[in-house]
Amino acid sequence: MTIAENAVEPFVAEAVPRPEYPRPDRDRSARWLNLNGRWKFTAGDGAPGSITVPFAWETTASGVQRTWLEHAVYARTVTVPPEWSGRRVVLCFGAVHHRATVSVDGVPVGSHVGGHSSFEFDVTGVLEPGRPAELTVEVDAPADKRGIPHGKQRSIPRDDYDGVSFTPTSGIWQSVWLEARGGTYVEEVALRGDSLTGFDITGVLAGDTADTGAVVALLDGRETVLPVTGGRFEGRLEVESPKLWSPESPHLYRVALRVGEGEQADHLTVTGGLRRIETRGEELYLNGERLYVRGVLDQGYWPETGLTAPDDEALVRDLELARELGFSLVRKHLKFEEPRWLDHADRMGMLVWAEPPCPSRFSPAGAAAFEAQLPDLVRRDGNHPSIVIWGLYNEEWGLDWDIPGSPERAAAAEHAYEAMRSLDDTRPIVENSGWAHVRTDLVDWHYYDENPRAWVENLAKLASGEQETFEVKLSPDFVVDKSFYGSPGFPRSGVPVLNSEFGAGFTSLERAWHVRWQTQEIRRHDRFAGYIYTELTDVEHEMAGLLDARRGRKDWGGLDPADAFAPTTLVVDLVPAHAGADIPVPDGPLTLDVHVSHTGRAPVTGTLHAAWGASGSRSIPSAATDSRSVEAEPFRLSAGVPLTVPAPGGPARLHLWLVAEDNVLARTFVDAAVVEEPNRRGGRA
Repeated sequence: MTIAENAVEPFVAEAVPRPEYPRPDRDRSARWLNLNGRWKFTAGDGAPGSITVPFAWETTASGVQRTWLEHAVYARTVTVPPEWSGRRVVLCFGAVHHRATVSVDGVPVGSHVGGHSSFEFDVTGVLEPGRPAELTVEVDAPADKRGIPHGKQRSIPRDDYDGVSFTPTSGIWQSVWLEARGGTYVEEVALRGDSLTGFDITGVLAGDTADTGAVVALLDGRETVLPVTGGRFEGRLEVESPKLWSPESPHLYRVALRVGEGEQADHLTVTGGLRRIETRGEELYLNGERLYVRGVLDQGYWPETGLTAPDDEALVRDLELARELGFSLVRKHLKFEEPRWLDHADRMGMLVWAEPPCPSRFSPAGAAAFEAQLPDLVRRDGNHPSIVIWGLYNEEWGLDWDIPGSPERAAAAEHAYEAMRSLDDTRPIVENSGWAHVRTDLVDWHYYDENPRAWVENLAKLASGEQETFEVKLSPDFVVDKSFYGSPGFPRSGVPVLNSEFGAGFTSLERAWHVRWQTQEIRRHDRFAGYIYTELTDVEHEMAGLLDARRGRKDWGGLDPADAFAPTTLVVDLVPAHAGADIPVPDGPLTLDVHVSHTGRAPVTGTLHAAWGASGSRSIPSAATDSRSVEAEPFRLSAGVPLTVPAPGGPARLHLWLVAEDNVLARTFVDAAVVEEPNRRGGRA
């Protein structure tokens, strides 16, 4: 499906929304029961009604559409299938914001705190197969979210970053289901393939005889017995003729686990990939090959369903759109996206930067609540080979924008890094995305600037090390200097440096213009290990997306974003004037130096071409006015190649393109127009 064909139709709830099995990466779909659909719903003020699960009660799709409701009770009748008799029955929740207390026929079965992490309860003793029972879920969702992990959900009182916050997500907002498992079953399993020759596997058993026995793992037709000690198992699964997972070839292995024998045995199939992500000095490597990050920030919101995808196709669609726009990585922003999205990313070969939501104000309790999410995140999502970066805090949110000025807040960021490293030592970790780094595997930075000359000059200084700071507008009237580094002792070299948020412009045309010129300046500097553009889609009032909130394309002024975000791009020695008029119309021959930035495996030898086209034209002219040969080494900006064209005789678009082996490998353009001067009142004439 192309972007042009992709505008999303208004959401219409199904009889049973989100009918697909929620955990294809940990497959028990042979015996499960979907509990999505209509539930009784009693609001905290006593108002009875119904709600469609799994949509937050603020959303249109839920049928409730109430904001700032802080308490509600869900209820429905459930009947365990009679054929599940003799098995353990487990009740599973994808996510409930924020505190959930679960009962069956008035008998409490458990509670959970944390709005994004998945959880489950073994309800074998309270749900009898074949007998109807009432399941209730009591939810508390505080309006004041400042001290709890909530990401960009709006809070009352307001967050410091309220201007970029959205409608809250409260109550059940991911799928609810029952599973039948064996009398003794695999409760947790970690599958790590970073050795590239096989999998290290560890796990935990639960149920009748969890402390003894064995787990049998079947991989590629070969069984391996994993002994159990104290309810835990571990072992090594070697792979003959291993096939690595990569964006170009996302090969997945399926490991079938069995506990016990016969009809009552527990069966679980987990997926994983042989993939290694690592840093070497200031460079990133994937499976031993240099990696350049070409990413996009995605907040995972939909107009009628909020943080919950309206259907499985929407999850796939967003990944396909990101790839069509030229990106190789998605930074899923401040959200545990549901496992089906990660499974699709695994199968598609899309790299993922995953990160949890954070609180907005610092306190020891808030920092502890933030870290409490991390084990859940790694347990649930750590097997996905698509995840190549763990992010933690974002822009000092939850740290009061004050890591450099507060040893306590700096220690909280460092402690979060150490906590995550203890959980997973196979991926790079960013302790505070944006600036003020104290303990990180990547020096990432968020920089927004509307001024093209300032962008050019500041990036050059940041790349060379001459400058470590850049301006950050924390609010319309509050601009501060932020630094790469939050402590004087952090090493100034030897750690990969990459941009993880950028973009500028008010209108879609202005934003497309900045895409073209700002991205080329990042590509100009070989020191940078990549970038992440903000953002994939609009969200409510935040109109920074390449696509609108319904995933429809915008007016990009003749730019195909995939050209700007391609593995091979052109870099022009030019500081543009403004959108639609990069340069004045030349009255004589024009010479521009053009470089090639190439991140492929092998060098590129080709021909650079230049020719004028009509203003706004999209197609490359049939004939070039000037052509010059060029060679580009991987990850090294080529020397500038001068291309000369005659005066166009009026406003025109100068097309520049690179041809190698009869294919157009890269392209860009320069708009020549009458450059207007500002009038005396500061507007346009």
